[in-house]
Amino acid sequence: MSEQKYGFTTTILHNDRRKAIEQGSLHKPVHTSVAFGYQDARQLASVFQGKEPGFRYGRQGNPTVSALEDKISKMEDGVGTICFATGMGAIGALFQGLLRAGDHIVSSSFLFGNTNSLWQTVSSQGVAVDFVDATDVANVAAALRPDTRMVFVETIANPRTQVADLARIGQLCRERGILYVVDNTMTTPYLFRPKAVGAGLVVNSLTKSIAGHGIALGGALTDTGLFDWSAYPHIAANFRKQPPAAQGLAQLRAKALRDFGAALGPEAAHHIAVGAETLALRMERTSANALALARMLEADERVAAVHYPGLASHPQNGIVTSLFRTGGSLMSFELVDSIDPFDYLNRLKLGIPASNLGDTRTLVIPVAHTIFFEMGAERRASMGIAESLIRVSVGIEDTEDLLADFRQALDA
Repeated sequence: MSEQKYGFTTTILHNDRRKAIEQGSLHKPVHTSVAFGYQDARQLASVFQGKEPGFRYGRQGNPTVSALEDKISKMEDGVGTICFATGMGAIGALFQGLLRAGDHIVSSSFLFGNTNSLWQTVSSQGVAVDFVDATDVANVAAALRPDTRMVFVETIANPRTQVADLARIGQLCRERGILYVVDNTMTTPYLFRPKAVGAGLVVNSLTKSIAGHGIALGGALTDTGLFDWSAYPHIAANFRKQPPAAQGLAQLRAKALRDFGAALGPEAAHHIAVGAETLALRMERTSANALALARMLEADERVAAVHYPGLASHPQNGIVTSLFRTGGSLMSFELVDSIDPFDYLNRLKLGIPASNLGDTRTLVIPVAHTIFFEMGAERRASMGIAESLIRVSVGIEDTEDLLADFRQALDA
């Protein structure tokens, strides 16, 4: 295909065909081989030494996974991507590949439960972590130290939907020369590209909306090309031989992917790549459904609070309308005290009690009693998570069917 500039969906649909595909297949085939043979032993050595492209071993790369990485790079307008077995594998790679004892991280306090748990582990291993309310850049600025290596935020926080002060944090990190890492999972690169606010690395849990069907785990780190890796103190000497723009991903691929082994399998990569083709279509539908449901619940006196970034009443709605295409598919709400949230959930016929996000089906979960139970009541309270909070990952069902289901559960 030519280098003509296409729209988001057209680019994703046809990206595989930019390079020759075996037997004219429309999708990159699933390459299940772990090892890759070479007719010339010198070429094998050259590939291992990074002098020419090629595949070494399945843990470090695979043609099917490589095709997905290229697709994610196009989605995020990045210079390169590394895929991992899970989204947490991608976030863990930041610690394993880029941080050292004595370093400092500033992180949003509004985080996915497992990310919060990981940073707690990291803080016990010599890397200091300060949690701040990242909806205001002033809180991030106040937490910075001379040894701060990274600022980490989510676009829309799961489950309370707080939105970080994305653009102003990006400006702050540029001024201070600090690596800015943005988890784009809840917005996806269709609704928002963190590169636009200066992010150096972008995290995506491919398990969620990018794959979209709840049948494959995966994660990705994308380098936007904006961060100056030549100034980062922890790049090892052998990776300094790479061009400066390639040094970060080269070290992450070796020290985090190869050494710790959280490799994405080819079958999962294939499922994710096929699911990604309909990302834009699904996000338009799920966002419209989420906004309709949020408006309905907000108007009902039996609902104590609704948290959805697309609502005008949301504290960060101004950021959402200026940066994102839509408010996304994640929302949460609290019922009045007289309604038992478990009884309410059990009355739903379409909303499925389950812990995933970004599925084509609407999924619901009582947050405090499940995915955030481990962190305890005090930490939940500091994150604004009420004991009655219900998280909803809104699906692509017919809008009126979805509204009727959540309404009948209230009426009952």
